[in-house]
Formats: sequence, C-alpha cells, structure tokens
Amino acid sequence: MAEMADQSGVQVHDLTFCWGNGQAVLDACTLSVPQGEFWMLLGTNGCGKSTLLRLVAGLLKPSSGAVETSGPVGFVFQNPDHQLVMPTVGADVAFGLVEEALTPAQVRSRVDEALDAVSLNHLKRRPIYALSGGQKQRVAIAGAIARHCEVLLLDEPTALLDPDSQQELVQRVQQLVKARGLTALWVTHRFNELDYCDGAFLLEKGRVVARGDPAPLQARLMAQQPG
Repeated sequence: MAEMADQSGVQVHDLTFCWGNGQAVLDACTLSVPQGEFWMLLGTNGCGKSTLLRLVAGLLKPSSGAVETSGPVGFVFQNPDHQLVMPTVGADVAFGLVEEALTPAQVRSRVDEALDAVSLNHLKRRPIYALSGGQKQRVAIAGAIARHCEVLLLDEPTALLDPDSQQELVQRVQQLVKARGLTALWVTHRFNELDYCDGAFLLEKGRVVARGDPAPLQARLMAQQPG
C-alpha cells in the first residue's frame, strides 16, 4: 500500500462510513487517484459521492479504513456562497492564510499568484456579491491555491452554473492540474464534463465498482437510468 500511495495524489483504502443512526453510506470503498491527474467521480444520487469527498477532505471521520493524500487538500463546495466569507475577492483569498506565519507582503504575493492562476486578479477589490456563480467558484479555487494545496476536491462545482460557466470552470481546473501538478477529484452528474478528465470512478452502493476510461463508465451509468 505504501508504494501505491507514493504514486497517488489520493489513496482511499477500505473506507467505511455510517451515520449516527447506523445507516451505511460507504462500504469498504477503495480508490486511488494518480498524482498530478484529474479524475471524476460518477454515480446515482445517494450512492455516497459527496460523503466520500468529505471524508477525503477530513470534514467527516470514517467508521473504518484509511485516507492518504500527497499533500494539503483544498475543497470546493457545490454552492460557493457556503464558503466565501469575506466582503471582497482579495480579502476572501487572503482569509485562508491567517493561520500561516506570513508577512503582509507574502500574503499579497500569495493572493496575487492565486488570482492570476484563475484569471481574476483584475477583480481583486470586487465585492463577492457582485460576482457571477462561475467567478465565485474560481475565487474558491484561488483560496485553495493560495494555501498551496496539492489535492483539489470539487463537489459538483458546476451544479448551479449556466452552460458557458460550466465549461469554463471544468476547462480551468483541467489547465490548473496540468500547469501546477495538482491532483483533482471532481464529483459530477454532467456527462459532457468527462471530456476533460484523465479518468473516472463509478460508485454504486458505497463502493467503487469500475474505474478508468470515462466512456464505458458513462454508458453503464446511462443504462441504469430509467426511461
């Protein structure tokens, strides 16, 4: 397992999770995301995708099993309003750095670098409320980049976006993965987004049942859908 983890950005081994009422969500779930690649997580509603992502991020504690990541983790929620807390773009990106021992000049440099990476430096002083949904998601990604995350987890980040913003965001993440060597795991229901990933996992009833080339996984998932 150690050798596999050395080559993986995310390693999940026999992960099990139950809610307090005993309801099982994940059942001995295992997956490995190659370091420096962009993978997507597919599955029907209620199969455990978002729960798995939160376990990898450390937002939930597993009932059993193990999670390993190659470095610091950044998390992007489906609704960016749930994680953008400061009044302006620059202030929000800087907010995630408050616990690091950085000088004001170092903070400004980190913020500028992160906003440059998502092409939003020109909006550094823009109020958060004045941004589009796609711009808000890019600010959330910039916050993770400013903290020098090596693993980026995205929970249906395009669910609330219009089609143009959806495509722009998935292309942006693909570019960041390649340019910065990030490892990304993206939960999606949108089959067109699979064109941008290196591979995908199919989750059924709390377990990864298939992985690899997105095309056969997409066909399998579509065959399960009613009518």
